[in-house]
This record gives sequence, C-alpha cells and structure tokens, in this order.
Amino acid sequence: MIEKALTSADVEFVTTLHGDEPVTFHVLLQPRGDQADRLLRAIDDIALGELDEAVRERDTPEGTAAQGVGQQALDVSVQALRAAGSTAEGRLVEDHPLEALKALVAEASADEVIVLTDPHYVEEFFHRDWASRARHKVGVPVLKLFSHSKV
Repeated sequence: MIEKALTSADVEFVTTLHGDEPVTFHVLLQPRGDQADRLLRAIDDIALGELDEAVRERDTPEGTAAQGVGQQALDVSVQALRAAGSTAEGRLVEDHPLEALKALVAEASADEVIVLTDPHYVEEFFHRDWASRARHKVGVPVLKLFSHSKV
C-alpha cells in the first residue's frame, strides 16, 4: 500500500527485502486527498520542518481531482517494479483503503503487507496510520516502511 509514486530507492529497497525469492507485488494506492485531511498533513509537514510544504497543502488536489495524479503515480510505481524484475500489478482505491487491502490479501493469498509512506506523526502517535490499522484487519504480518525520498 502506497500513497505516492515509488522512488527508485523505494523500488530497490522493497524488491531486495526477500533476497532472490520471487515476489509478486499487488500495489494499492489511494489518491492523497482521501486518506488524511489537510490539517493533519500540514502538522506532519511542520513536524518535519517543511514549513513551505505546510503552506502548499491548500493547493494539493483532493478527492476526485486527485485521481488522475494518483493513477499516474500508480502506473509509474508498477512499471518501476516490473523494470526491476518483479511481477507487479496495481489498483487505485477510491473508498475504504483498509477494506480493499483486506480483500486483496485474501484474493491474492498474500504472505505479508508492506505499507510504504511518508511519516505521519499525528496518525502514528494515535496508532491511526495505515500500518497500525492494517495489523488488526488483514491477518498477515504488516511491514511499515518510510519512503526514502520525496518525489
């Protein structure tokens, strides 16, 4: 589960987690505007010392306006995973990302879930981030990773 396009460092990291074992990635992405409200994103930006980003939160597309950007990020990520030699497919999630994740885990008989995001300090503090909530929902181990760099 991702929230933005994977960077080359992210792709290298996740594709080497299991050594030479063949891995299939089923990537879920929910457009940014739907997973956290603007205030929480701004607080995270301030906590990271990124004041300019906090100010720009009001310009971030949300809801249906974010779907085109989300689909592009998903396509780039799936292509990058395939270029690294992995089998990969992707889905854009419009509503209820954790329900979609739970269904995908069952459908794909997944062994584990990787949640790769930027830090979200407020949600993490209250255990309301995707990884914390997924651990109670999907029935397989959930690995939480932070993205290596900004896109």
